Amino acid sequence: MQEFAKPHTMRNQIMSLVVESGMDEDCYAEMLDYTIELFETQGLGSDYYGYHNINHELEVTYVSLLSANLNNTAKKFSDNDLKYLYVAALFHDFDPQKSVDKPHEESVLRFISMDKRLRKLLDIANLDLEIIKVLILRTTYPWSGQIKEKAELQIKECFRNSELTKNNEAKQEHFMNLGWYLSVIDRISGYAVGDFSKAMEMAKMNAHALAWKPSLIVRSSVAYFEELLNKETEMSQFVLKSLPKDMRKNFFDTVLSFMNIRQQEITIQANYTYDNLKLVPTIENIETRKDPEFIKSIYSIFLELPKPLQFAKENFEESVKDQNIILNTLRLNDCKGEIVGFTKGGPLENYKLRPEIRDENYGINNTIFLEPLALKMGYWGLKGGSEMRHMFVMQAHAKKYKYLTSFALRDVIKSRIDKEDAEFVARFDPERWDYYRIKL
Repeated sequence: MQEFAKPHTMRNQIMSLVVESGMDEDCYAEMLDYTIELFETQGLGSDYYGYHNINHELEVTYVSLLSANLNNTAKKFSDNDLKYLYVAALFHDFDPQKSVDKPHEESVLRFISMDKRLRKLLDIANLDLEIIKVLILRTTYPWSGQIKEKAELQIKECFRNSELTKNNEAKQEHFMNLGWYLSVIDRISGYAVGDFSKAMEMAKMNAHALAWKPSLIVRSSVAYFEELLNKETEMSQFVLKSLPKDMRKNFFDTVLSFMNIRQQEITIQANYTYDNLKLVPTIENIETRKDPEFIKSIYSIFLELPKPLQFAKENFEESVKDQNIILNTLRLNDCKGEIVGFTKGGPLENYKLRPEIRDENYGINNTIFLEPLALKMGYWGLKGGSEMRHMFVMQAHAKKYKYLTSFALRDVIKSRIDKEDAEFVARFDPERWDYYRIKL
């Protein structure tokens, strides 16, 4: 199941496991179809470029049942456990009103408590809503500090409200362990069902949706896996042992790949600090820009950007050769060195931007659009990007443009309001990757 499986493919695989788990009543299939319908109608389907979309929800559900069924030779899970796991996994991240990508468990609980159709399906399945809430609350991440304390208080209230667990500590402990199991599945599943290219795309989706700087992607991924394997050792081992060999291999290949890239990043940063490596912004002449090898090298860097930041992908080669397009590179050590990044942009009218953007200067031919900066992994955070951007701004000024527009993280734009007289033109949530303008 490499890369991102389509929801309908995942649906069929989940349904096979649902039947295998003994859930042959129609209500379980209805819950699955209702989940897919909800995510897609709320804009959280496969096209939503954030980690917590329908793919994630279905992957967690699939791996929960797969792992539990394979573990069931040891009778670790009762039939009822499987039903609760299934429903909690299906709805654990459904937060349609999200202002940031990371779901708020309270919004999720509010939805599953208030939704009449879901409540009816739960009644048919004879499942206790309070137990489902407990399992979802236990997936709260990180499970530490004030966030954990708040979730634990809500869990105690759910236990008091449930006839299954009221005054029954053994049952309470059992469902807490089931919730712990689901929380680890939640964090492992996406990296077990695909190869490293899928894992890296997930990491970029997470970073883009959470408005992280690109320099944090690999560092945060390594910290995430280390915490999972070191602090959640017992449950991580239990889950991983239960998965098929190819899925275990996917997971560990991904962990090792991120660690190797992190090592390369540290080496680059050390060389830069000790002046063994210089980053040289370079204005490329049109003859170089027509060279197929040059185009190939910058296109491979372009593809490292998160998909929503890959502007004008379909005519990339033509735009590189276009004299009206400003293009600068970042090279290692001198202006003939290896290319590790580039900036590119041209007349605003050349670009098809998000439909929500109403730029008053569109069609006046006085504005240049700077595409998102593209750098190789490992070279973010070394100031090479900002040097290329300043070079681009000077060239745009020389070409008599009055304005420059682009996209950047909200905090970055705020920092430019005083320095460059930047202004917000359109803001976008949950990404907080906004469209702004500066006067040249």
